[in-house]
Amino acid sequence: MMAEMGNLWEDYRKQARQLENEIDLKLISFSKLGTNFSFSDTYSDKSPLLNKNGSEHMFETMEMEIEQLLAKLTEVNDHMAEYTQSISSASPSAALLHTLKRHRDILQDYSQEFQKTKANITAIREREDLLGSVHRDINAYKNSSGLNRRTDLYLKEHEHIRNSERLVDDQISVAIATKESLDFQKKTLSGITQTINSLANRFPMINSLMQRIHIRKRRDSIILASVIATCIIVLLLYMFH
Repeated sequence: MMAEMGNLWEDYRKQARQLENEIDLKLISFSKLGTNFSFSDTYSDKSPLLNKNGSEHMFETMEMEIEQLLAKLTEVNDHMAEYTQSISSASPSAALLHTLKRHRDILQDYSQEFQKTKANITAIREREDLLGSVHRDINAYKNSSGLNRRTDLYLKEHEHIRNSERLVDDQISVAIATKESLDFQKKTLSGITQTINSLANRFPMINSLMQRIHIRKRRDSIILASVIATCIIVLLLYMFH
């Protein structure tokens, strides 16, 4: 009986690792998708925005696949939790609980990364839709004629301003969501850091690992701040150009 339960636990771990590997590869491809949108002829009236017949279909397909994989991994983690609770002869070992917690942390990290990447790609699509609309309006105005050209210009300029405000609001929303995600990760890392500090007092080799983690954390914070600042500067330059 114990052997069967042990085999069941190993089956769950094997399924979890396989799903985690698949999700990791999917998230890498999903992240690259945001930079692979074709900007050639983006504002042309002869080609759809963001190559909707290609890039948008790929975005929706990958989004659905990752959501399904996350759902499967969540189900496997639930089975693992039920397994630890079903051991009635004795309390679950520390090794089982540690393994379960590690898989849950991986699932949480993948879910947060997926939501963050999805929000960034959605913001890119909306931005290109807005800029493309403005560009087509300008081209239409240049090709138009008649007594209403001045009125049309005022109307299109007003629409341009409203679209710019909406674009800024979207970018602010993305920034707020990113900040909340970073705050959550900060709290999580703080708890992990405390645990690692306690272990570092027992195992000197962990000190080197902690220093690497702190250096990488500072580097990621600097890179993220630079990207956000660059985006804001580009938006301001575009609005007042």
